[in-house]
Amino acid sequence: MKKLFGTDGIRGVINEELTPELAMKLGNAIGRYYLGKYNRFIIAKDTRNSGDLLESAMAAGAASAGMNVEFAGVIPTPALAYITKRENTLGAVISASHNPAVYNGIKVLAKGMKISDEDEVEIENLIIDNPYHYTVFSGVGKIRQVDHYRDEYVDYIVGLYGSEKLPSEGIVVDGANGAISTVISMVYESLGIEADLRGIRPNGININDGCGSLFPEYLGNSLQQGQIGVLFDGDADRCLFVLPGSRLIDGDMLMALNSIKMVNQGRLKGNRVVATVMSNLGFEKYLTSRNLLLDRTKVGDKYVLERMLQTGGVLGGEQSGHIIFLDRSSTGDGLITSLETLNTLEELGETLEQFVDSFPVYPQLLKNVPVSDKKGVMEDRKLKDRLEELKKREDLRVVLRPSGTEPFVRVMVEGIESSQVETVCQELVELVEECSNG
Repeated sequence: MKKLFGTDGIRGVINEELTPELAMKLGNAIGRYYLGKYNRFIIAKDTRNSGDLLESAMAAGAASAGMNVEFAGVIPTPALAYITKRENTLGAVISASHNPAVYNGIKVLAKGMKISDEDEVEIENLIIDNPYHYTVFSGVGKIRQVDHYRDEYVDYIVGLYGSEKLPSEGIVVDGANGAISTVISMVYESLGIEADLRGIRPNGININDGCGSLFPEYLGNSLQQGQIGVLFDGDADRCLFVLPGSRLIDGDMLMALNSIKMVNQGRLKGNRVVATVMSNLGFEKYLTSRNLLLDRTKVGDKYVLERMLQTGGVLGGEQSGHIIFLDRSSTGDGLITSLETLNTLEELGETLEQFVDSFPVYPQLLKNVPVSDKKGVMEDRKLKDRLEELKKREDLRVVLRPSGTEPFVRVMVEGIESSQVETVCQELVELVEECSNG
């Protein structure tokens, strides 16, 4: 059982749960664990004001263990994934993704992918059992700033889509005041997309503050007929779309839409899409009607990627907008998702409204229940027994799981009748609260 790492790295309130001391211990453990296997450790960050603090602490820890460190500056998580894959090396992103600036986090990547659960456990053991180990003076690593990685990522994206059909107008972007703000204008302008860019003026504390992928109404309520909104999160590894009236286009819908084009282009190997247990049943029905398979995994884009690599899948992701086009990137990339989707609409000659109107969505409720002991709640016998009873019902699908990044138990109920979904969801919320207080 991991103690520090969740489903998306280490995350917590800055200077309370995630301190510079922990960042330095993590850097030192990373340096010790990977020294000899990788010769560089590249650190990137999003726009949070705590990024400099954690970056410096983690770099000091890694260099004291003998690892050379490079600062890539503020770039999207998928940009670092691209660089570490191309350079065959190690990296970390300092970001708390969609969370506000009071939080920060650290995700570790190797050769373009998040490190395995096994590696995370080994690193945790080093931190807990032997927090620091310093190399001799002659082996201390060097630390330097590298400014060209951002431009190399931009060049890669522009090279992918420079000859593809893309709309020239009608696009409005919400950058969440996050990392996408460092690359979005260069990429879109190079590709001839004259977008209205909003949420691209970060000040260190306004990241995800009432904007971005968790707040579609910020953009959606201002969109005019015929406009499309593109929503990013803080580190730009996810992307959602929104239509006028704040009609949200989630990851299920975006994967379904893009699967059509990928089939036409011969890109969808195995005629399968990989998603998680949280994906809507309507998504599964949509794919089945087109002779495509939905392959479900547990929650977390790293687990989606693992299944894709095992099965040869090319398209996979989550409702939240973490979408992996494996023939384009080794991780979820919000910028690639935006461009693939805009290109798909041009290729199919279909509006986003027309597609969404034809897409089946089953009633689904997701509730986050605050708890003090996630493990204790999940082991409660009364809760387990009730979940076993609900599994026997053919008209409902229930997923109950502890959050990997926050002090919540997440309750998801999906079914045919919305009234039944609401009733069962409320019952489980109350049961989780009872188990937590109990």
